[in-house]
Amino acid sequence: MEPHLIRAALGFGIGFALGFAARRGRFCTLGALEDAVYGQDTRRLRAWALAIAVAMVGVHGLQLNGLELHRTLYASSQLELGPLVFGGLTFGFGMALVGNCAFGNLLRLGGGDLKALVALLVAAVSAVMAMRGLTAVVRVKAIDPLYVAIPGGRLQLLPDLLGVGPPASMILAVACAALLTGYALADEAFRKDGKLAAAAVVIGLCVTAGWWATGFAGFDAFGTERPLSLSFARPVGDTVLFAMLASGMQVDFGIASVLGVLMGAFIEARQARRFRWEAPDDVGELRRHIVGAFLMGTGGITALGCTIGQGVTGIATLSIGSAIALASIALGGRLGLFYLVERQV
Repeated sequence: MEPHLIRAALGFGIGFALGFAARRGRFCTLGALEDAVYGQDTRRLRAWALAIAVAMVGVHGLQLNGLELHRTLYASSQLELGPLVFGGLTFGFGMALVGNCAFGNLLRLGGGDLKALVALLVAAVSAVMAMRGLTAVVRVKAIDPLYVAIPGGRLQLLPDLLGVGPPASMILAVACAALLTGYALADEAFRKDGKLAAAAVVIGLCVTAGWWATGFAGFDAFGTERPLSLSFARPVGDTVLFAMLASGMQVDFGIASVLGVLMGAFIEARQARRFRWEAPDDVGELRRHIVGAFLMGTGGITALGCTIGQGVTGIATLSIGSAIALASIALGGRLGLFYLVERQV
């Protein structure tokens, strides 16, 4: 098989496991934020911490075996402050308006939610626009130049900033993962929620498997593709673009993982007998989904990733940029919740 087909086959399988586990465990970004803010329930936030911890140990273990983290999207020598902050805030606010992120909407669509279909289509179009369309012009001219060059040409990965190599990076990753795991397991309610804890572990393993699929199993020594793992900002746009222009594109890891998540979520919904068709309640809800999805697609491309792409895959590499992006997404989501809930009280 050609390398891109190997990556695609593995991407579909990894995406399937991710979609099934996340839907079964109710793993959700905005849900975690809502639970913590309005319900003082931090179980889903702790699930995020555990997923990151598993992925962090996994990706640095792969680095010890030859994964070239310095070639990844998260290892630039320029800290893209403007794009990360603006894109993260935009994505987070849009996520709140929609009620879920791009990944979460794939899970919802797998359960028959047609509102998620609308959101995904709009997010896909706005993502392509931000990559190579009208909004890309604004992004390239006004936002992308707002970066900070890291002194000495160092990479934005924490181990590189500290001047340590892969063995010490692994020790640092294990230490950070231990802190995250300790935070996750400190809550008795989370420890008793077996489905959520299992979903978090599977998600971390899926992110690790994604790095293995693109950095080892599907690695093309003569290609220009750099190692990557799960993300759903650009891949959702690429999937819709591929559906329209299949002859000009190749199925690769990103597109296949999107389809895998959708299929995994569908199988879980059918197995659990929770599949049901849903439509927007009224014009106002549909309008909110369209506006929010447009912000999500634009913000996801600008911030170089989404809640999974930056929040788990990127954070696992110990990238400072990913930490900034995740904090901005969280702040944008909190502002969106304030706009929807507290402003109207």
